[in-house]
Amino acid sequence: MWTIEEIQADASLREKEFPVCRDQIFLGHAAVCPLPSRVANAIQHYAGECQYGDQEEAAMRLNAETRALAGKLLGVSSREVALVGPTSLGLSFVATGFPWRKNDHILVYFDDYPSNVYPWMALADWGVEVRFLNTTAPGRIRPMDVLGQIDESTRMVALASCHFLSGFRIEVDAIGKLLRDRGIAFCLDAIQTIGAFPTPLDHVDFMAADAHKWMLGPCAAGLFVVRQHMQDVLRPTTFGWHNVACPDFVAAEDFEFQKDARRYEAGSHNSMGIVGLHASLKMLNDLGVDQIGADLLAKRTFLCAGLAEKGFQVLHPDLPDENASGIVTFHKPGEDMAKLHHDLKEKRILTSLRVDRKGQKYIRLSPHFYNTYGELEQVVGAV
Repeated sequence: MWTIEEIQADASLREKEFPVCRDQIFLGHAAVCPLPSRVANAIQHYAGECQYGDQEEAAMRLNAETRALAGKLLGVSSREVALVGPTSLGLSFVATGFPWRKNDHILVYFDDYPSNVYPWMALADWGVEVRFLNTTAPGRIRPMDVLGQIDESTRMVALASCHFLSGFRIEVDAIGKLLRDRGIAFCLDAIQTIGAFPTPLDHVDFMAADAHKWMLGPCAAGLFVVRQHMQDVLRPTTFGWHNVACPDFVAAEDFEFQKDARRYEAGSHNSMGIVGLHASLKMLNDLGVDQIGADLLAKRTFLCAGLAEKGFQVLHPDLPDENASGIVTFHKPGEDMAKLHHDLKEKRILTSLRVDRKGQKYIRLSPHFYNTYGELEQVVGAV
C-alpha cells in the first residue's frame, strides 16, 4: 500500500488509482466523490462473480468483514456497526426508534444540512419540542453553546460533526462528554468527517454517515453506529428476515431481535455498495485517518492564504486545528459566484456551488489526500 506522499508525488500511480485526476481537478469531496479504481474494480469483480452463483454466502462474509473494518476506522466494536445505507435513514431510525416522552425536547441546528434537520422536525407531531441552537456564525457550534442551551427536559442533542457549508468542525468529544454527564443522548451526523478526520465516538450514542463523500465509497452504502448501551433503548422500526430471528426462514412465535447492531438491518443488503465500501474502508485504514486529516489541514491553510490574496472572503479562515476541516468556502462581494463556478467547470476544475439562508452564493472547495499542491495552485490561479 502506498503512502499519501507517494500518491501525490507519482503522477502515473495517482492517475491509475484515482482516474478522475486524468482530465480534471476534483475538489468536491464534501458533495459526491468519484470512485477510486480499487473501489470500482471491487464492485465490478463482485458483479462478475455473482453471475455464477448464489450471492448470499459471499454477502454474509462481506458484511462481517465490512463491519470489522468500520469498527477499526471508527474505534468502536463491529457489534455496534449496522450497514443501513444513507445517512438520512440512520438518523431517521434514531428519530423514530428513541423512547420519546411528551414534552421532551431535542436540540438541533436549523442551518445544518436538511438530512440532519427534517427527521427531528418531524418529531413535533409526537409532542416532542424541537429547539434550534443559536450560533454566532454559520456552523460555529462550541461546547459552551450547547451547554448554555440545554436544560432538564433535553433528551437528545443531534448535530453534524462538521458544517457542510462553513466547514466548522465541532469538538465531538467535549460536547459528548458534557451531554453524557447529564444523561442526554448525543446523535451525530458524521458524513463530513468520517474518512477525513478522526471522529471520536467515546461519548456519542448514535452515528450515521454515508460513504459517498470523504470515505470515497458508493452512494447508499453508509454506516450506522448504535453504541452497545443504547441497543436495548433504540427500538428497531423496520422488520424482516435479517434482524428478527427466523430459524430456517420460518417465522417464529417469539419476536427476537439480533443481539447486536444487526437488529437495525431488516432485510437483504446493498451488496454492490457494501463491496465498494469494504474496499474504501480498507484503503482508509491502511493510509491512516490521522495522516489524512493532517494533509487536509495543510491544504486548507494553503487555500485560505491564496484566496485571501485574491480578495476573497473565506468562511472561518483562522480556525484552530480542532475546528478546521477539509472544506474551504469563499465568496467576494459583487462577484458572480455562479458564473465563477461555471467558468471553473469549463476549465475542468470541479467545485461545489452553495447558497446560505440569506441567498448569498459561495464556492466550496473540498480536496482529498490525493489532490496535489500543483492542482491547488492552479485553482487559486484560476479564480
